[in-house]
Amino acid sequence: MSGSGTIVENQGRESAQLKVVVIGAGQAGLSAAATLLRKGLRPHTDFIVLDANEGPGGAWRHRWPSLTLGKAHGIHDLPGLELGTPDPMEPASSVVTRYYGTYESQFGLPIVRPYKVTGVRSTRENDLTAPLVVSARNAVTGEESEWTTASIINATGTWDQPFWPYYPGIETFAGRQLHTKDYCSADEFEGMRVLVVGGGASAVQFLIPLAAAGVDTVWSTRRAPVFGERDFDSNWGIEVEKSVRERTEAGLQTLSVVGATGLALTGEYAQAIEQGVLISRGPIARIHPDGVEFTGVSAELATQPNGVTPHTMPESVGGFEQVDVILWATGFKPSLRHLAPLGLRTSSGGIATDGTKVFADPRVYLAGYGAGASTIGATRTGRAAGAGAAKFVGVGG
Repeated sequence: MSGSGTIVENQGRESAQLKVVVIGAGQAGLSAAATLLRKGLRPHTDFIVLDANEGPGGAWRHRWPSLTLGKAHGIHDLPGLELGTPDPMEPASSVVTRYYGTYESQFGLPIVRPYKVTGVRSTRENDLTAPLVVSARNAVTGEESEWTTASIINATGTWDQPFWPYYPGIETFAGRQLHTKDYCSADEFEGMRVLVVGGGASAVQFLIPLAAAGVDTVWSTRRAPVFGERDFDSNWGIEVEKSVRERTEAGLQTLSVVGATGLALTGEYAQAIEQGVLISRGPIARIHPDGVEFTGVSAELATQPNGVTPHTMPESVGGFEQVDVILWATGFKPSLRHLAPLGLRTSSGGIATDGTKVFADPRVYLAGYGAGASTIGATRTGRAAGAGAAKFVGVGG
């Protein structure tokens, strides 16, 4: 079934215009949906949650199996249901998929999947009070559907928007190139030499298991890696939000988490540094068919945020390294292309927000964006977006 205001999947009934459509059933989206429920919005009648995945778990369901719960940055509790203490050796993807599935079921959240939102437009041009039309495509059948709604909460995260940087000669590389979201296991690189590019947690989480599996690795970062002696606790998440909030409120493009906070110097990371696994060769100058040429690092490139002293790069920085594989652990950008028809971006390329509400359009709320990109921030901004949207449509207090 399709058409404006139609509820699909297993609902079997037509709905009047919705009050809120939540886009994405990850941590931020589920938090927002639960808040809408508490505020008094009726599931399937007043609001739905559109999710592109075939099952629960959000982006976590796609994480590589070797990323165990104990190695993840931490999974923050969703409102009203504690995660508990799962086995830290269990893959994070399994833990989160199970947890989110339980959450959806226990709270009776109106998840409609697998529908990938392809566009959001206003029913009347230049009228910020007009209903919005949300268009989506069933990821399995290809069926196109539309829903009209007074407001949307966008909680699509970043997983669908991997960032691939450009370097001279990248198109000439004869080996394999893959991104974080394509990684499965260290075993597939047996006997190869792998270059890992990126200064964030994902890069480190690749380098260590690759080296442990006997894979010869090389690490490239644009500047000297920052390792701070702290844990990824709740205060860390709060600091992430604080460090990037000013950028999002000003409509600037969002920063990566590591760009704002650096990396936690865990015992495992310290050991890998001593073993030479976590030593960067510096920035890439050019890519060749059989390897990569590096450039030197200036003192300016070694300057880091928050006053944390970066680890020194080796004297051998620069030069050429032959590699068989380039693994781009270069992060993700916010997945917001479907919002393009609304014209929300500033001249700086970002979306200016007041908390979770978009300055340019009061019908639109962003959860898990900018200051809410951390695990603790996603829950907090989901709640805030849910409360804001409920107030906008005149439901709850």
